Amino acid sequence: MTASEGAHKPAKSGSLRAYYALAALVAGVLLGAGANSLSESARQPLLDTASFVGTLWLNGLKMTVIPLVVALLVVGIAKSREAAAGGRIAGRSVLSIVIICTASAVFGALATLLLTNMFPLGRETAQALQTALAGVEQKSSGPLPGVLDFFKGVVPDNVFAAATNGDILPLVVFAVLFALALGRISDERRRAVVGLFEAIGDALLVVIGWVLWIAPLGVFALALTVGSAAGGAAFTGLGHYVVLISMVGILVTLAAYPLAAIAGGMGIGRFARGAIAPQAVAISTRSSLASLPAMLTAARALGIREQVADVTLPIAVALFRATGPAMNVGVAFYVAHWLGLEPSITQMIAATAVGAVMSYGAVSLPGEITFISSIAPIAMALGVPVAPLALLVAVEMIPDIFRTVGNVTMDVAVTALVDRSTKRSSKS
Repeated sequence: MTASEGAHKPAKSGSLRAYYALAALVAGVLLGAGANSLSESARQPLLDTASFVGTLWLNGLKMTVIPLVVALLVVGIAKSREAAAGGRIAGRSVLSIVIICTASAVFGALATLLLTNMFPLGRETAQALQTALAGVEQKSSGPLPGVLDFFKGVVPDNVFAAATNGDILPLVVFAVLFALALGRISDERRRAVVGLFEAIGDALLVVIGWVLWIAPLGVFALALTVGSAAGGAAFTGLGHYVVLISMVGILVTLAAYPLAAIAGGMGIGRFARGAIAPQAVAISTRSSLASLPAMLTAARALGIREQVADVTLPIAVALFRATGPAMNVGVAFYVAHWLGLEPSITQMIAATAVGAVMSYGAVSLPGEITFISSIAPIAMALGVPVAPLALLVAVEMIPDIFRTVGNVTMDVAVTALVDRSTKRSSKS
């Protein structure tokens, strides 16, 4: 259910709502395709009503993106600094997380470009979806300027103007610098500011929760509009999306095995056997938090020191989403492929950077919220519309399984890495 994964187990009602949204998606596409057989006088009012409801719901999601991005980055990075300052093991853990998240974002961009070139969406399907989605949202960011102007624009001259214009990368840079600067002021004042942003973030999550409560209605309305224009091509496009984005998650998961072998100093076969139990829990629950006891047991069975596992794994569950950057960036790049857009190199760099930075301070969020809050900023930086995300969130429960399996596998691998590196440094 998420983009940052179904990292933590959502409430039962949230899980049910994900199924309701999927059912609404199917029903909307089918009804939209069937509406083409109606007379024009009956069909047009139906489509106009669906377009109005869908756009209203989409705007409700979009209105929280900018302030939520700032609030989550400030809180997440501030807490990551606190975790890193908690000792050598915690510091190594956070550093490893930052490095892997950055590599994950770059890999996600490259892998999605490669996969969409190797397995492109059929031309007729793509054209039908482009026509359908253009009717949902036509606005997208214009192309970024040249390389020099791009780097000049990274530092905003007016942060409020950047927020108003939806210039997400300068806004992210400001939020990161602000969060880092909080580490230089007194503890009392830092806690007060972080507490304020945490409260703002919590309030925005409540607003998003209200909007998502009617997600089945919003998804149904958007799907009806798309189904009317694209027909069965909508199902083909969604299936293509699920397969390709799931493949990105599988590739990130596979990378955990050589990481454990090379950096963690254990055989791949041994690591694979130890990871089976937490992976099984991840598949059944789609929750890293629910998989934590199994991960702790696996770490001990693999010979990882208890004091390392007891520090690194909780930090990883709270802050680390190995598949998140890759799959989040991959979704945004896939939407560009879906719509036939060709982002510039600078836009791709900006989107990848946003995807990496957004993951550094990742916090526990319900699945549907994470999907929108994590990927919308990347899409904005890439210059693609946010509207398709409102449809893709309805089928995210399938890629979310691969997100969670990859996350728990990489959590154990990173714990092995930290155990070996701290063991070597203590001997020297």
